Amino acid sequence: MEKLLEGKCEACKAGAPLVTSEERKTLMPQIPSWDVIEVNGIEQLTCAFAFKDYLAGLDFLKKVAHLAEEEDHHPEIVLEWGKVTIRWWSHKIKGLHKNDFIAAAKTDALFSE
Repeated sequence: MEKLLEGKCEACKAGAPLVTSEERKTLMPQIPSWDVIEVNGIEQLTCAFAFKDYLAGLDFLKKVAHLAEEEDHHPEIVLEWGKVTIRWWSHKIKGLHKNDFIAAAKTDALFSE
């Protein structure tokens, strides 16, 4: 099985394939804290991370922002007191691409640091 942490996000163009249900079955166990939600008909990966205070959450948000720039793949990030919620999806294909799973796994690794 390919390890998501070892992956690199690739440029995603309109028409790129969405992750299939079979692929999802092998990818989701690598990011067990993430859920698939649907927003306006678009599937997205989402996870909320807990912190002791606002500034700790802000530090994590900055790490995720740097990851997003490195991977050239950008999530929605919501910062609240004691919590940061991240949502990954591929805007151009209006759904989930392998990039989203790679980015989610790398987000988990940042949280574990």
